[in-house]
Amino acid sequence: MADVSHKKSIPVGQAVGMVLPHDITEIVRDEFKGRAFKKGHIIRAEDIDHLRRLGKEHIYVLRLTAEEIHEDEAGLLLAKALAGPQIEFADEVVEGKMTLKAACNGILKVNKEALLQFNMLGEVMCATLQANTPVQKGEQVAATRLIPLVARRRLVNRAVSIATVEQGVISVKPLRSVKAGLVITGSEVYYKRIEDRFEQVLRDKLKALDSEVVSVGFAPDNPQHIAAEIHKSLAMGAELIVTSGGMSVDPDDVTRLGIKEAGASDMVYGTPVLPGAMFLVARIGEVPVIGVPACGMFHHITVLDLVLPRILAGESIGRRELAEMGHGGLCRNCKQCRYPVCSFGK
Repeated sequence: MADVSHKKSIPVGQAVGMVLPHDITEIVRDEFKGRAFKKGHIIRAEDIDHLRRLGKEHIYVLRLTAEEIHEDEAGLLLAKALAGPQIEFADEVVEGKMTLKAACNGILKVNKEALLQFNMLGEVMCATLQANTPVQKGEQVAATRLIPLVARRRLVNRAVSIATVEQGVISVKPLRSVKAGLVITGSEVYYKRIEDRFEQVLRDKLKALDSEVVSVGFAPDNPQHIAAEIHKSLAMGAELIVTSGGMSVDPDDVTRLGIKEAGASDMVYGTPVLPGAMFLVARIGEVPVIGVPACGMFHHITVLDLVLPRILAGESIGRRELAEMGHGGLCRNCKQCRYPVCSFGK
């Protein structure tokens, strides 16, 4: 921390006419937390009682050396260094803190190693949402500040150096709007023994991510028929194939065989996520293929909700990416779902 000898304090009762060197926060439990006095405010006689109610018996008079830096200047430098593509922030430091927000809808990406090294310095901090969280334009994704009012300038320069990495420590990958082809499998649906409810679920999830359904095919439990429906979707311009059902262990669950028959490569089946253990990802050429198990119709949120945004952000999902989802991959099945404001997928 900077040498306190450069910070002189005087009793608040003698501070009338002084300029505040930092924001002063007021907290009223369950009612308010915010800036009571702004940096640069000239203290008036009528402010003294208010300042005392906030616990301020002394006010700093700052005289900084060239080797020292104030929290406001530091906050701007830190935010600029941390922010990568599609991250925005205001030019004003509020209560010493800088808020970083998503500049578009997408997936939050965090360089966790750089963030760790940044926070290891101790006198600077940055807190973020979890990596791979779906975020909306304008949503707060991180915040940073200098912890003391004044610090050594070389420490802040070190923090800036750590944060200046390719793509920034914090960034947002925007989602592509794609044309999706749905292939609903299952003889019970194909022969109209039961009403299909999967199509609407998938349509709603794709629409929520600004993508559209361009084709819907139905196939019985027959690999060749499933493959034919996949090729029809591709011929209609589908940039993403989503199949539903037929992913379990019963003899009639042959959707995986149908996907393979359609020419899929890089096929990965099974995830350490519940609900969604029998999920599948693959590719046909450059087109991603997703196999959604029956849980996708029953549960509001499944592994599909973790994987689909990342695919739309242009990421390749393979065995490692799926395996990493095991940590945090157990849904609590809350009575009132609050995803993504929960631990699932984090």
